[in-house]
Amino acid sequence: MLKEYLVGKYIIGIADNMGPRILKFAFKDCPEKNLFGILPGFGMETEEGLWRIHGGHRLWTAPEETPRSYSLDDKPVRVDAKKEYIKISGNTEIQNSVQKEIVVRKSGRASIEVFHVIKNTGRWTIQLACWALTVMKKGGFAVLPIKRGKKGLLPDRRIVLWPYTDISDSRIVMEKDFIFLRQDEKVSAPCKIGISANPSWTAYWADGMLFVKKFVPEQGICPDYGCSVEAYTNSEMLELETLGTMKSLEPGQSVQHREIWSILKMPSLIPSQADLEKKLGKRFCG
Repeated sequence: MLKEYLVGKYIIGIADNMGPRILKFAFKDCPEKNLFGILPGFGMETEEGLWRIHGGHRLWTAPEETPRSYSLDDKPVRVDAKKEYIKISGNTEIQNSVQKEIVVRKSGRASIEVFHVIKNTGRWTIQLACWALTVMKKGGFAVLPIKRGKKGLLPDRRIVLWPYTDISDSRIVMEKDFIFLRQDEKVSAPCKIGISANPSWTAYWADGMLFVKKFVPEQGICPDYGCSVEAYTNSEMLELETLGTMKSLEPGQSVQHREIWSILKMPSLIPSQADLEKKLGKRFCG
């Protein structure tokens, strides 16, 4: 069941029968415009049964592995809604020895903070990184900032590709300081690209709205050859992802990854650096 909560100027829709999951994020004055994609029928068979993506925002551990990443999260969760915060506590994943929490707080007038917490509930040390994945609605495009250095003889940027990614894919648009990835319902082939983001944010535009999620850089090495931001798309969705750094957790220890969410009303935007800087300003863009 989806329960809606007002956090600052936004409506947060939380599922209490699965997760932890956030299935809705919208302006309170435009509640019908949910920027998150919902995919109730999309899933895959696993050793535990049918895993469903459901859509919305979820928390995984990185790097991706089977069957660990696809442990079922289809049981009721605990939702504690207080004045200061909303905490969604998932069930312990016995096979993986972890428990996941998502905590939402108001942050200033125009944004909210989303804390992702993973606890080692087992008896031995485990290594992982927090991985925050958001399924976006169809028909838009992701923005991945990859600002260049001013000078130097050594490489200063990192772009990572997956085996199924075709670098000639027309959905990928590369410009001077940004990579754009378009979601296209007519293209079924998967495509994924990862970067070490500079500055530390990513965004998705669709339906006149720009969803922005910023994150705080952490000391250490991110998974997937150092990716702090990744975007995956196929004909059904686009997934916007941020990752923390790899940590060794002793029994009982937790790791946390923080994102800052906001929505900007932007009636038009094309996947172009010039248009992005015109609409947002060069200062915002890095």
